[in-house]
Amino acid sequence: MHIISFRILREYIENHADSQEALNNWYKIVSKAKWSNLIEVQQVFPKAEAVGNFTVFNIKGNKYRLIVSIDYEGQLVYIKYILTHAEYDKDNWKNDPYF
Repeated sequence: MHIISFRILREYIENHADSQEALNNWYKIVSKAKWSNLIEVQQVFPKAEAVGNFTVFNIKGNKYRLIVSIDYEGQLVYIKYILTHAEYDKDNWKNDPYF
């Protein structure tokens, strides 16, 4: 999968240093993956779930939520949001027109 973009992860890590190891591990795994559906994603990340048109990953024991859009045909992962669990629960990200 091609991830768009690592810059978003890097910038988030600058403000949330404790997320660095977990986000870097996620990036390494996903960049080598060749998924064709959510079930294949869940074989690697069992707690990943579809929410609207997005896929949500629990990061660092569910302290953070990584929200992405996956284009399986194009093998692209678009990072949309990285939120703390509290920010995620406010549901503001669901106002995204793609949701």
